[in-house]
Amino acid sequence: MRRVSKYGFAVLLLIFCTHIAFAQKTKKKKPPKQEQTTELPDEIENRLEEMTANNEDESPDDDTYLQDLEYFSRHPLNLNSVDRETLQKLNLLTPAQIDHFFSYRQMFGNFVSIYELQAIPLWDVATIRKVLPFVSISSAESISSLKGRFKGGEHTLLMRVTRILEKSEGYLRDPNEGKSYYPGSPDKYFLRYKYRFKNKLQYGLTAEKDAGEQFFKGNQKYGFDFYSAHLFVRDIGIIMAIAIGDFAVNFGQGLVQWQSLSFSGPGDGLFIKHQGEKLRPYVSAGEVMFNRGAGITLEKKHWQATAFMSFRNMDATAGADTLDFVSSIRQSGYHRTQSEIDGQRLLKQFSYGMNLQYSSSRFRIGFNTAQYHFATPVIKSSELYKKYATPGAHAGNYSIDYSYTLGNAHFFGETAMDSRNNFATVNGVGISLNRYVDVSLLHRDISMRYLSLYGSAFTQSSTVSNENGLYAGINIRPNNVLRIDAYADVFKFPWLRYRVDAPSTGTEMMLQIYYTPSRQAQFYVRYRTTNKGINRTIDGNKTNSVENISRQTLRVHVSVKVSTDVTFRARAENVWYGSASGFMMYADVLFKPVMKRLSGNARLQYFETDNYDTRIYTYENDVLYSYSIPMVYGKGYRYYLNLRYNLFKDVSLWARLAQTRYLDREAIGSGLDKIDGKAKTELKVELFWRF
Repeated sequence: MRRVSKYGFAVLLLIFCTHIAFAQKTKKKKPPKQEQTTELPDEIENRLEEMTANNEDESPDDDTYLQDLEYFSRHPLNLNSVDRETLQKLNLLTPAQIDHFFSYRQMFGNFVSIYELQAIPLWDVATIRKVLPFVSISSAESISSLKGRFKGGEHTLLMRVTRILEKSEGYLRDPNEGKSYYPGSPDKYFLRYKYRFKNKLQYGLTAEKDAGEQFFKGNQKYGFDFYSAHLFVRDIGIIMAIAIGDFAVNFGQGLVQWQSLSFSGPGDGLFIKHQGEKLRPYVSAGEVMFNRGAGITLEKKHWQATAFMSFRNMDATAGADTLDFVSSIRQSGYHRTQSEIDGQRLLKQFSYGMNLQYSSSRFRIGFNTAQYHFATPVIKSSELYKKYATPGAHAGNYSIDYSYTLGNAHFFGETAMDSRNNFATVNGVGISLNRYVDVSLLHRDISMRYLSLYGSAFTQSSTVSNENGLYAGINIRPNNVLRIDAYADVFKFPWLRYRVDAPSTGTEMMLQIYYTPSRQAQFYVRYRTTNKGINRTIDGNKTNSVENISRQTLRVHVSVKVSTDVTFRARAENVWYGSASGFMMYADVLFKPVMKRLSGNARLQYFETDNYDTRIYTYENDVLYSYSIPMVYGKGYRYYLNLRYNLFKDVSLWARLAQTRYLDREAIGSGLDKIDGKAKTELKVELFWRF
């Protein structure tokens, strides 16, 4: 009965929001002028939440997508000259919608009006509304000379400081006792300079120091802990792209290599295909998913070839007090304690690869390969579930990928083999049955022995290995205000997994209903159930048994644009995991007051869950080019306030204060990150200059 009142309050709050939504619908006012914005659509936020929950990472480092959206909101893509790979960057269009766009442009020539988008097959009103802030119609642009691109572009400088106000054990222990401690300040510094000329030229420098790391002293005599630089050029004759310095490589459907954010996955009914550029400049702070060297893409008529070469020093853990092998590749990027410092740049990796592709207006086929050589063999620990995840001194992958559009059906897939002759394949199709119904199917069969170091494919698990599955999704749009999404995914893990000591099977199903009565209001409800195996300890048994546990979530979400300056959002979510349960609700306010220099957003959130298994992830707005998706469990509340103040025309100051306050514990975290107390507070300040 204790939670009933909270549920009742949540229902009343959502009913109130819905009432406002209907009130907005009945007002006979002209719709507001479309504003340039980088506020993410609900679908994108949901996909980011799913990826974060799958990887259990609260602080994603890759902000490239946010940078692209913000840039395109101020420099809209010209629909008369945009190419396929650039249009894919929006991640708002399905492959079939993109194919029909280019077929329409080829058949009828340049667009004259933005209203022509309604004539493109499969482009419904909801799709057009999502795309409009980032596109424009103008005469086709001429390609500037290489020399001319170094003038007239946009310079940006971003400086950000982040700090947890409460001190953890790592800062409080006395180093004289010989225990591990953090020698640096609790401040996290981030610096990025970038020059960009449209989508044709980009170069820049990124630097980061994590909390607890030293700065211009001790182990970090050169200041920042991580430096990254890049130069990226597009469209120079037959050179489609050239990358020098740090860059990401994306091939096929991710079975071989995919180092950028991928928005395809089980969490969405239609976006099941990986889409993106093969070469992308790397401008983020993550210290793992990128290459350091050079890459090039050449294109002539129907043929395209991409090649890259990279040499990197990577963090690793030495094996068994010897440097004869390393037991793991570290991905945290932290260099605070002595053990972390000892593993810094311990492993040398040399990698290279290529893609050769033939394409026509409807058909594309490509061959991919990536090879990795380590100066020290990587031999992972003896846990049985890691038996097939050891690359040794060399690892490599080969694949063939394809796509073909036939009418309103888009077929795609990739079949790969690793250097140990283990296979993996992913194949799918998206079909528009009519203007109201789209369906998607995807099958994957990935050997338990298949090894891909930098793969990121359509899978339930976070690695590309040990999974077979069949996915089916459907999208129904009976009218312009209602949309129904549903999917079912049946899968099998032929080998052991983390916390699963036997082969296992599982299912996942989702039903989501969107209701958009006006451009000022949106409402959706989502129910999802997942059934997966997990270890269960039985008294008297020496081994664990594996039991399938059901996890169910029910979410209700409302967003209402109260006025041109104020948007209100609310969400309530319930989760059930076996006999445990959890609940979360929040309310958001996004505001742009009459005082044009100031804008911001705020959230108040309450959560109450039985344990870690009933944790809930929620997307949070942040300072420019940043977002966070923290998980909450236990009992407490969380709030944050983001403010932006325009100091001058092209100089803005951002600030964020976020705090989680628990009602059921006296300490937060564990080990050196343990905080004595009930609250954890984050302060973030950012200065952004565009010139």
